[in-house]
Amino acid sequence: MAVTEEQVNQVLKTVFDPEIPVNIYELGLIYDVSINDSNEVLIKMTLTTPNCPAAASLPDEIRHKVSAIEGVQNVDVEIVWEPMWSPAMMSEAARLQLGL
Repeated sequence: MAVTEEQVNQVLKTVFDPEIPVNIYELGLIYDVSINDSNEVLIKMTLTTPNCPAAASLPDEIRHKVSAIEGVQNVDVEIVWEPMWSPAMMSEAARLQLGL
């Protein structure tokens, strides 16, 4: 059974930045989700700041939750800094939730 990007994105919407009450997907922290033919998932993401206190916990939480999707064989989470995150990357829903 092939794992879909939509399945992965739905799981990512259940992961929240501990400092901001919005999920990481709506915050715009997820830059890319790719799934190969072996159902190995690569997620490229960023953090709100390089010194983000969630730098250690968020990738582990993502790996754990995405690994629970039926069919997923492996999950790799890569933290990238280009482009640098800014509030402009948030979805409209996130901006409304935060009153921006």
